Amino acid sequence: MNEDLKVNLSGLPRDYLDAGAAENVSAAVSSQVPVAEPEPELVVNPWDIVLCTSGTLISCENAIVVLIIFHNPSLRAPMFLLIGSLALADLMAGIGLIINFVFAYLLQSEATKLVTIGLIVASFSASVCSLLAITVDRYLSLYYALTYHSERTVTFTYVMLIMLWGTSICLGLLPVMGWNCLRDESTCSVVRPLTKNNTAILSVSFLFMFALMLQLYIQICKIVMRHAHQIALQHHFLATSHYVTTRKGVSTLAIILGTFAACWMPFTLYSLIADYTYPSIYTYATLLPATYNSIINPVIYAFRNQEIQKALCLICCGCIPSSLSQRARSPSDV
Repeated sequence: MNEDLKVNLSGLPRDYLDAGAAENVSAAVSSQVPVAEPEPELVVNPWDIVLCTSGTLISCENAIVVLIIFHNPSLRAPMFLLIGSLALADLMAGIGLIINFVFAYLLQSEATKLVTIGLIVASFSASVCSLLAITVDRYLSLYYALTYHSERTVTFTYVMLIMLWGTSICLGLLPVMGWNCLRDESTCSVVRPLTKNNTAILSVSFLFMFALMLQLYIQICKIVMRHAHQIALQHHFLATSHYVTTRKGVSTLAIILGTFAACWMPFTLYSLIADYTYPSIYTYATLLPATYNSIINPVIYAFRNQEIQKALCLICCGCIPSSLSQRARSPSDV
């Protein structure tokens, strides 16, 4: 009697109550079963694709220069050793950009970040230092023209190579050895995981080397003008011929230095004033032109060289064009 009253007080049939209890049990069980969430889609930054493409082009272009110098025994003069150093540094920079793209989207870890940024810093530092070494070599070849082709010059070249690569490797090892911002994000620069102090040192060093290169190229320009004037007097050239030759040499130096400044100066100045709080698009927009310098370097320093052109023609077609074999070096070829 009491049981019937309890059931009827609810005002619902017993069958309805049993169905509701079953639904509650099934809901409770389903809530305890983990639901497989869909994996997030891999979103690739278009800027990273552009940097990886730039790295691929850099690697292919500079690999050709490295192979030409390495497989040609006649290209062992100090000038070609420095050009080979520049091509090797740019080749490593291109490989570093490709590895950075792969690690950023496939193998994400702190160790890969540090190794990749260390490789990129070391290679780009070696590239800039090699440009400075080439400028020093060009100045010495003009200022000490009579004693340039000697064992002392070769020894000095090897010393420069050891110093520039040693310095570059040390700069690349700094993030790996602990000078990074992985533990303290407030110290990060525009390029993680480099610290603000690290990028400041790199930027100030670049400005110092650029000022030194500018001073050396001014001296080279003066020497070229003096040599062109002397040659014009000896061969009784017209003043217009002397003017054309001098203008060609000055324009060549202006292109070399202007290209270097246009590629590297935006990122250098931006990294001095900005930090990790700035939008990343500014970092990409200033870093990308810096990578273009490694694309342009082989064109300016390697493929314009007559001996490298001959070696490249021998590899490609097995002959040397008459225009190359009969061409004489002029004072404007600096």
